Amino acid sequence: MRIRSALTALAVVLAGLVAGAGSGAAASTTMAATGSPYCGITWGSADKTAGTLSTAPLIEVRTGRQDCYDRVVFEFAGPVHGYSVGYGETWTEGEGLPLSPYTAGDELLRVSLRAPAYDAAHQGTVPYQVGEHTANVLRYPTLRDVVFGGSFEGYTTFAVGVRARLPFRILVLAGPGTHSRIVLDVAHQWQE
Repeated sequence: MRIRSALTALAVVLAGLVAGAGSGAAASTTMAATGSPYCGITWGSADKTAGTLSTAPLIEVRTGRQDCYDRVVFEFAGPVHGYSVGYGETWTEGEGLPLSPYTAGDELLRVSLRAPAYDAAHQGTVPYQVGEHTANVLRYPTLRDVVFGGSFEGYTTFAVGVRARLPFRILVLAGPGTHSRIVLDVAHQWQE
């Protein structure tokens, strides 16, 4: 009888230790999941869409590194405000071929700009070919690649390869001069 009582008491103690260890792990996971946003960034990673089609052509694509995020700038020769950006496979315009085999990065942002990369005479306004890498992003914390997906019926597509599924934002900026820019910022991480 004494042995059974001792074994029961030992089982209760062990069960308590196991439950306590599980609670500690859950508490630390909860703490990590609710940490401070990185650089105060609260953008999220959901799809972002706005604006309508424009006839102002794309004339330049450039990138930049900031303290808290990497940036891709799409500059147009006139006012533009339409875009759709989200995570997932990206296809070439017109042909519908996947760009993931040609784009570096663990995640892909599909960038659809609601403006052409050609002028009124249907002459290309950027020097890129479909599937071509448009920027040197060597040593960028987040960006891994920017690949041109073509332009068709007023839409222009890019596949932006990034290190991981991270928060991003889109800005539409006027200038310089009569130009406008659609800016994609991708955070370096989620939390501090």
